Amino acid sequence: MYKLRDFLTSVIGMSHDDVVSDVLYCSESDTKHTFLTNQMQETLACYSYTLVHEGWLELLYNGRMLTLQKGDLLIYSPGVQIKIINGSKNYHSVCLIIDEQAVLEIPAVRNVVHTAYQPIAELGHPIIHLDEQQAAHFWQHLLEIIRYLHSNHRYLHESLRTLFTQFLLDLMDAMAQNIGPGQVSERTTELFISFMRLLNTHFIEHHDIGFYADRLHITTIHLSRIVRQITGRTVVDYINQMLLMEASWLLQTTDLSIAAISEHLHFANQSSFGKFFTRMKGINPKLFRTTTNKILNSSEGVAPDKSA
Repeated sequence: MYKLRDFLTSVIGMSHDDVVSDVLYCSESDTKHTFLTNQMQETLACYSYTLVHEGWLELLYNGRMLTLQKGDLLIYSPGVQIKIINGSKNYHSVCLIIDEQAVLEIPAVRNVVHTAYQPIAELGHPIIHLDEQQAAHFWQHLLEIIRYLHSNHRYLHESLRTLFTQFLLDLMDAMAQNIGPGQVSERTTELFISFMRLLNTHFIEHHDIGFYADRLHITTIHLSRIVRQITGRTVVDYINQMLLMEASWLLQTTDLSIAAISEHLHFANQSSFGKFFTRMKGINPKLFRTTTNKILNSSEGVAPDKSA
């Protein structure tokens, strides 16, 4: 899967020297730059938070057509299928991107899960509609992160971690107000986060729920209930999502044969991998590789703006 540095250098066009943090990036964006994310979004192992300041944006999010408008905060989870369809000429937003593993290491994440009955993002509620005061507060906070990224602060990484933690706490408050509090116990929260950490490390070799349940010293039924309670999704959904992200990345960025990718991802054979990829992506691996390479090697891919 693409890491944050890959995204910044390959898609955004930053030089390696300009990337001051491998775990966090924040920037203002317009329609043109937002369309560039279509190239890598489904293979990017990062969470992102997009706050719309002006205009609107249409996108296909996990099979649903959504419209982002002024004051909306979109929360994106790694692996979710998303495609930017169109945006107004005056579209202006700020986007915060943070490495998935870095998010899971932040203590405040537990508060988000425990209090808001959500992980970092729940597919059923990808958009939080902020009121004017909330939107202004988040906007200023995100601009503050940008200022730090462009500073020579002696303790930059520690400062960025603190700023993101505060962002999560504010997000938790906004989610509680907009979605409502939940009833997730601390034990359930810890088990869910531990599962996510294990998944990030072992998903290539282990596709079965039993492995993760055994490592957590709980039954498969208990693990299934935890993941569904918090996210509304299944353990298999999460495993398949990680495998699809890795497969898409390997097809896009390497010359490995499809058979070699299948073996690397521990599928029984190339046929089973091909069926899995086609079922998940709606396109077979060979055609996906050909189509994606054409897009990445083309100067096209940015849709024309419609009127504001």
